Amino acid sequence: MESRGGWITDGDWRGKGGLSGRSSQLESFWTRVERQLTDRSAVIAQLAGKYRAQWGEGPIWWDGKLYYVDIEGCRVVEFTPRSGEERSWDIGERVGSVVPRAGGGFVVAGDSGFAFFDPGTGQVSTLGDPEPDKRDNRFNDGKCSPDGRYFAGTISLTKTKGAAGLYRMNPDLGIHQVLGGITNSNGLVWTADGETLFYIDTPRLSVLAFRYEESTGSLWDEREAFSTAGRVPGVPDGMAIDAAGNLWIAFCHGSCVVCFDQQGNELERLFLPCREVTAPAFGGENLRDLYVTTGQPREGIEEDAGRLFVFSGLGTAGCATHCFRG
Repeated sequence: MESRGGWITDGDWRGKGGLSGRSSQLESFWTRVERQLTDRSAVIAQLAGKYRAQWGEGPIWWDGKLYYVDIEGCRVVEFTPRSGEERSWDIGERVGSVVPRAGGGFVVAGDSGFAFFDPGTGQVSTLGDPEPDKRDNRFNDGKCSPDGRYFAGTISLTKTKGAAGLYRMNPDLGIHQVLGGITNSNGLVWTADGETLFYIDTPRLSVLAFRYEESTGSLWDEREAFSTAGRVPGVPDGMAIDAAGNLWIAFCHGSCVVCFDQQGNELERLFLPCREVTAPAFGGENLRDLYVTTGQPREGIEEDAGRLFVFSGLGTAGCATHCFRG
């Protein structure tokens, strides 16, 4: 794939609120976005479904359907591409991620911690909260490891450095802290051999890599795989991995998903028509479509912000979703 250059710089952004507020800057920004989109000969984002999340996150492909969470809307959403049917369930609290369960149903990580979720009845059964005393934190992104453990991290809503963590729930339902000193736990993916975890703590503006010990579920040999600072507008958020081992990262406040190889070389950049791009996941037939969740900005109105998007014709495929084995 060809690298795309000449994109908008970090200087165009002013934190989570979006642009600096001056109308001239806003007009200039979208003029450049339109030009970049027009100049591209590659694939274009298409809307998928009609649901509009307050803050969509954590997409996964399971049993022919795309599942994701609306964190601030307190819902789990299901989209069936073949029929276009959508369903959603009120979880009763903010929910950061959802993963499938081997025995049926799902597991979520929300304000009350980890919980089983039965879509047939809508019942949510709390299992345990690793941060019961941290009211300024909430769960954020999460995924299952190839061996069936559920990893989910928290975010400090007050942006207190090091106040959050990454946690692991084992199949026996025991909950353990894996990493401390985290501020905004986000994207995480395992390589196909299960030996390496790539991980994003958003404020670091980098992708970390760890060796993964399957026998214990522990992480070791931490290193910085590569930095995204100054290279892409916005900040790194959710992440997916393709069959070739390349990393697809959503850039929140940056209107794009960027594909990197494991050394940090940029391979592709995909544009979306909204600022808050949150997380990608491969799905569809043979896992050859890339679905992307988005959120609604705190300031300003964007027609399709919060919608689910899909890219087709990327010339690559993703990896199957791992389920929780408890």
